[in-house]
Amino acid sequence: MSSFNPYLNFPGTTEEAFNFYRSAFGGEFERVMRFGEMPGCDESPISEADKSKIMHIALPIGNGTMLMGTDSLESMGQKLTMGNNYYISISPESKEEADRLFTSLSDGGTVEMPMADTFWGSYFGCFADKYGVRWMIDHATTPEAA
Repeated sequence: MSSFNPYLNFPGTTEEAFNFYRSAFGGEFERVMRFGEMPGCDESPISEADKSKIMHIALPIGNGTMLMGTDSLESMGQKLTMGNNYYISISPESKEEADRLFTSLSDGGTVEMPMADTFWGSYFGCFADKYGVRWMIDHATTPEAA
């Protein structure tokens, strides 16, 4: 397995929070994607204001660890409450390992998104395990997704 990373959800304040974290940890953002960059965004229920919100951001914080985050958008049916504002993100080295971890850890839990290829170049899925811990499995299938 290549890495474990914290993944935080915010109520529209991800950019502000990550600028704060960058001031503490230093460094530069490795990746910033906004909701307006999603394919089909113009046909989606996302408001114009929400299109500028953060879909994904990553800040290297040392020793191969990445602090990552997103804005939870009510216009997309997402409701943020304390307790669902984090994930543990696992980056396995193969699709097979991704499938094995997803199947094992999600057993008895609630799948949010089954494992599938994504438009951002990853094989990705997410779920809450039977204990309520939220997980993301993200295997980069293209170099730019890593």
